[in-house]
Amino acid sequence: MNRTELADFLRRARTRLAPSDVGLTAGARRRTPGLRREEVAQLAGMSVDYYTRLEQRRGSHPSRQMLTALARALRLTADERDHLFHLAGEEPPRPGGSSGHVRPGLLLILDRLHDTPAQVLSDWGEVLAQNPMAVALSGEHTGENMIRRYFTDPAARALVPPEDYRTHARAHVANLRAVVGARPDEPGPAALVAELRRASAEFEELWASHEVAVRRAATKRFLHPVVGVLDLDCEVLLSGGHDQMLVVHSARPGTDTYDRLELLRVVGLQDLTPST
Repeated sequence: MNRTELADFLRRARTRLAPSDVGLTAGARRRTPGLRREEVAQLAGMSVDYYTRLEQRRGSHPSRQMLTALARALRLTADERDHLFHLAGEEPPRPGGSSGHVRPGLLLILDRLHDTPAQVLSDWGEVLAQNPMAVALSGEHTGENMIRRYFTDPAARALVPPEDYRTHARAHVANLRAVVGARPDEPGPAALVAELRRASAEFEELWASHEVAVRRAATKRFLHPVVGVLDLDCEVLLSGGHDQMLVVHSARPGTDTYDRLELLRVVGLQDLTPST
């Protein structure tokens, strides 16, 4: 681990970003350019003290998960992410695998969506990034797999009306079937399938039906504990390699859901998000 070079790289990556680049408001006039250390720490989900020690060449060896979070927070390109891993003494994620590194183009759009729920997912269900409205709608799940949660955690269905359970389950399994078929040698999706076939009789039944359908635009209903039922249009923007997607939920103007989504925007960040 090259602490000196790592500290310099982190500092320079931080100072080249403006708050607006990552969806933050600038606030009062800043004496120095770029993001503050506490803002990077918040975006990466780590303590300010730990991030500060990294920039001061005093930090302990960061985990691969932490390096991935830093790359996402600092909006690094794939080449810059690999350099970050090398400086920390780690091998970068292998090409073609699911690294958790969000494509900068998708993050750029996500950072600019302030009034509607949006999140970046891998094509096999990993939650890679969420905006505040997505957290207000469904809770903080970055780093988790939404398909695993749906079939193994009863709380994951709390936001779905019971009559829609089966529809969501079929969509998850059909999409995962398409991913495994397209990339049979990738270990992550295959391991998830093996795990869920053991853990869930419902998943095993649906997997045996061999339905295939890639995730696309749809209308979804959410049962939110604070604002009630939301009928949301779900749009899916695919990355160039089709292995990551930006999922945006919006409401049609003039509807009850539009008003409820606006209420969620107002109250959603005041610790009124669902516990799920």
